[in-house]
Amino acid sequence: MAQTAEIRCAMPVDDILEVERKGEINHDNILCIVDSINIASWQSQQWPEAGEQQHHQQEQEATAGAGPLHLVVFPWLAFGHLIPFLELSKRLAARGHAVTFVSTSRNVSRLPPPPVPAALSGRVRTVALPLPAVDGLPEGAESTADVPPDKVGLLKTAFDGLAAPFADFLAAACAAGGSRRDGEDAMAAFSRSPDWIVVDFAHYWICPIAEQHEVACAMFQITTATMAAYFGPRQENADHPRVTVEDFMPMPRWFPSPAPAASLAFRRHEAAWIAAGTQLNASGVADSERFWRTEQRCRLLFIRSCPEVEPSRVFPLLAELYRKPVLPTGLLLPDDRRDGDDGDHGNGSTHEAAARSSGALQWLDEQPSGSVLYVALGSEAPLTPASVHELALGLELSGARFLWALRLPSGGASTTMLPPSPLLPDGFEAHTRGRGAVCTGWVPQMRVLAHAAVGAFLTHCGWGSVVESLQFGHPLVMLPFIVDQGLIARIMAERGVGVEVARRDDDGSFGRDDVAEAVRRVMVVEGEEGKMLALNARKLLEEVVGDDAGRQGRYVYELVNCLQRHCFTE
Repeated sequence: MAQTAEIRCAMPVDDILEVERKGEINHDNILCIVDSINIASWQSQQWPEAGEQQHHQQEQEATAGAGPLHLVVFPWLAFGHLIPFLELSKRLAARGHAVTFVSTSRNVSRLPPPPVPAALSGRVRTVALPLPAVDGLPEGAESTADVPPDKVGLLKTAFDGLAAPFADFLAAACAAGGSRRDGEDAMAAFSRSPDWIVVDFAHYWICPIAEQHEVACAMFQITTATMAAYFGPRQENADHPRVTVEDFMPMPRWFPSPAPAASLAFRRHEAAWIAAGTQLNASGVADSERFWRTEQRCRLLFIRSCPEVEPSRVFPLLAELYRKPVLPTGLLLPDDRRDGDDGDHGNGSTHEAAARSSGALQWLDEQPSGSVLYVALGSEAPLTPASVHELALGLELSGARFLWALRLPSGGASTTMLPPSPLLPDGFEAHTRGRGAVCTGWVPQMRVLAHAAVGAFLTHCGWGSVVESLQFGHPLVMLPFIVDQGLIARIMAERGVGVEVARRDDDGSFGRDDVAEAVRRVMVVEGEEGKMLALNARKLLEEVVGDDAGRQGRYVYELVNCLQRHCFTE
C-alpha cells in the first residue's frame, strides 16, 4: 500500500511524479506543493538566450532513448477550446510525438485547412466521433457556435453520449498493446496504446475509461492560471462554500493576502455567470462538478498561460491548491496568419470567406499606419440589439477609425452574406463612412491584428483573442461579458495594457458615452495615457516573445519532458 505523506517544501515536478511512481506517495495525499514549478529558474536560467533550434536539441538530449509518446487530445465542443488544443497538438507533434486529435465529425471538418502544417501531417491524425442526437438540440449542432446559450446544456447532454464511442475507440487503440521503444518513429507510435489522454473541463467520464486501460490523463485548462486559482478545487470550495452571487465576486479566501492584484474581482453581472456554472443544467451535471470530477482523476494539470503575463505567485499557488504538478504550456501563440481561437469556422463557403476577408484587408490597406481600432467580440458574446446600438454609437462618437467584425449571437443564421444595416442604428453607416467598416460573418482575425493599419483592439477579453493580440503589441479596449473574461480584463488593466469600458455593476449595461471615452483613452496616442498604454503593450510583447523565437517553447519543453518520463505504465 502506498504511504501517505505531507510535503511542506519546494519540490520539482519530476521529483513529485518520481516519488509517486515508486509507490512512496499518492498524489491525492500531497498536502502542500509549494513550488512544483520553479518559475524563477524558467525565467532566468533554463533557456538563456536559446533559439528554437537549440531548444529542440536540448530536448532531444533530455529525452534521448525514450521514444515518442502517443497522446490522445480531446477538447470540449467549442472553437475557443478546439483551437488551443490543436495548437498544443502541433507543438507536441513538432517535437516528434504522435497525436490523435478527437472531436466530432462536423468540428473536425471545420478545423482551419489544413489543420496542421504539411511537415507534421504524419504525426497528427484526427478521429471523428458521432455526436448522438438529443431532443431539442438543433440538427447539425456540434459546437457552442451552433447553439444559443440556453441550448448549451443540451450540447453537454449530447457530449456525454460520446462516452460509449470513445470507449470503443480507446479499446481498439489499446488492443495492440505495446510500449515506447528506442528508435521508434511517430507513425509507429499510432499502432500501440496511447500513453496519455489530454482532456478538457467537461470530460468527467473519460478518466474511468482510461484507467481501465492503464492510460494516464492530464487536464488542459485553456483559461488563465488566475481563473483556475479563483475557481479552486472541490475541497477548498467545500471548506469555504460559495452560494450567492455576492460570494463569487471577491477573490476566494484561499488566495494569499494580499492577493496578486488587489483589483482582481468579478462584477456582479459577471459573478452571476460563474454562480450559474455551479447549478445543474440540462445535462444533469453542473459545470463545476464536471471540472472537479475530471481534475481529481487527472495526474497533471496544464494551464495555457505563463508567468510573464500573470502574477507569478499564482502558479505555485495552483500546485498547492490542486495537490498535483501544474505546468504552464506557455501561450501557444498561433504560428500563422490564418485565423484564431474565435474564428467563425464553417460559416459560408471558402470562396465567400476569402472574398470578405480580402475586402476587409483591402480596406485596411487604405488606412494610415496604426490608426484603426479593430472591434471583435467573438461568436458567443450575449449581445442584445440595444448593446449593439450603443457600441455602434460609441464608435461613432469616438471619432476613431474602426474595422468591426460584427456577428449574430450563437445559434443564429449565418451572416456571411447579410449586410450590416439591419443590425445597426439608422444613419450609422453614413455618419462613419470613410473611417469605419463593418464586416459580418468571418474575418481573418490574425491577419487583421497583424496588419500595420491596426493600432488597438476592442475585445470581449476571451483569452484566445487576448493571446493573439499580445503577440502584436496592441493596447486593448476591453468589454468583457461572461465566464473568465472580466478577470482577464482586470489582469490586463493591472499590466497597464488596456482600458475597460465602464458598465453598470448590477446588469452590465453600458452606454455610448462609456464606449467613446474608453476608445479615446486608448486611441488618442498624443495623450499621455494613450502613449503609456501603447508602450506597455509593446513591453509586454517583448517580455512574452522578444527576439527569441523559442522563448515560449521552454514551457512546452518542460511539459514534454514531464510527460516523457512519467507515463502510467512505466
